[in-house]
Amino acid sequence: MGLTIAYIIIGIYSLALLLIFFYSLAQLNLLLNYLGQRRKQNEAPRFNLMDPREIPYVTVQLPIYNEKYVVERLLENIARLEYPKSKLEIQVLDDSTDDSVEETAFKISELQKSGLDIQHIRRANREGFKAGALKEGLTIAKGEFIAIFDADFLPDGDWLKKTVPYFKDAEIGVVQTRWGHINRDYSTLTRIQAFALDAHFTLEQVGRNSKGHFINFNGTAGIWRKECILDAGNWEGDTLTEDLDLSYRAQLKNWKFKYLEDVETPAELPVVISAARSQQFRWNKGGAENFRKTVLSVIKARNIPLKTKFHGVMHLLNSSMFLCVFLVAVLSIPMLYIKNTFGHLGWIFEVTSFFIVSTIILFICYWFTYKSIQGSGLDNFVDYIKLFFTFFSVALGFSLHNTVAVLEGHMGKRSEFVRTPKFNIQNLKDSWKGNKYLVTKLSPNTILEFALMLYFLFGMYSAIPLNDFGLFPFHLMLFVGFGFVFFKSVTAKA
Repeated sequence: MGLTIAYIIIGIYSLALLLIFFYSLAQLNLLLNYLGQRRKQNEAPRFNLMDPREIPYVTVQLPIYNEKYVVERLLENIARLEYPKSKLEIQVLDDSTDDSVEETAFKISELQKSGLDIQHIRRANREGFKAGALKEGLTIAKGEFIAIFDADFLPDGDWLKKTVPYFKDAEIGVVQTRWGHINRDYSTLTRIQAFALDAHFTLEQVGRNSKGHFINFNGTAGIWRKECILDAGNWEGDTLTEDLDLSYRAQLKNWKFKYLEDVETPAELPVVISAARSQQFRWNKGGAENFRKTVLSVIKARNIPLKTKFHGVMHLLNSSMFLCVFLVAVLSIPMLYIKNTFGHLGWIFEVTSFFIVSTIILFICYWFTYKSIQGSGLDNFVDYIKLFFTFFSVALGFSLHNTVAVLEGHMGKRSEFVRTPKFNIQNLKDSWKGNKYLVTKLSPNTILEFALMLYFLFGMYSAIPLNDFGLFPFHLMLFVGFGFVFFKSVTAKA
């Protein structure tokens, strides 16, 4: 290996580590915000829903696409929402192309007989995908406020009573609630997904919202002011995360978002890796697309402070961290050999400490979010340590898949909205097998993930002849992570 190539590898490796370090510092700042906010009392103005004059009209939108397994559960649950029927409208925005359409229509007709104002809205095509369906429904929506639930979400009966009152503040454009997980303990895959989402819905959402930084509507389990949607330019389908896109456009126009950590809206996590793959791909590619579309508007905005701009840029770069992590992982083995070939470059390995510090920061941040939901105590802390390193390893294993998504997003490559299949799984006895929406062919990335598993096995072996075990734990986690993703993909026919 030539010295020039060594310097190029060192440069890329160091830059990626530095970006990860800045991301971890942003997370640490959010943790401090989060801890400070939890000590404050919530004294926002609210509608008095006991006074009929203060009860606003609400439209509930349910965007669905081929949801055979969960649509009946969804409709029955939404029908139980406690809100005056004279002030409630439900739109089932059904883009389905399978036999679930007839089942949905039958269930809706049953609910209509009970006196519920519920409409089955069908489109001629899926133009704009979910964003297009929401936009079309909005044109005929009667409500001043628009609540949105994906097909696997099960809000409590009093959900509207807990969220609608906050719109008494005329500057509030969105009220978002925290996601819960009805199948958290189904498998290792669901536990680590819940772990990551809990961090987002505690540390990140509260940490940003408490200081007036930009947060995002999470696509579901939230409610919009109709005026806010229209003022921000309405739903657009030019990114895969239309929720993040509209959220930033709204906040750039000075609309405020209200996040309610204490209002939990349960939902189902993907139980097979193909479903998790499609969800991760959409979220990460959409994040990169929104960075490309929005970051200059955030930087140039004159109505937001510098710190909010910093957190906005880091928020939009969230998914791009997978690219940085993947680069650090792949280059770590050449770096090991550079260190042992060019002795005078040994000092450069001080930059590796950035990764160690970043990991420690994330470990601390995630502990506070974990204990806020699961509780503290020694037993929970031990469970947390095991779960953190399992999550960390599997996240590394997803880094190739997510890097492809991020690169496509940054390069502007368009792709259709691939929705995450739902399974109606709530406990360990339920099975996902036989689900007609399962992807049965292997992802092209799977072979590369197997190759990377062997590559990091070689990295672990390299520590022995070089007598340098500094990167051995990192390579072990990478080996386990890529192995987990590969074997789960093969055994689940995903």
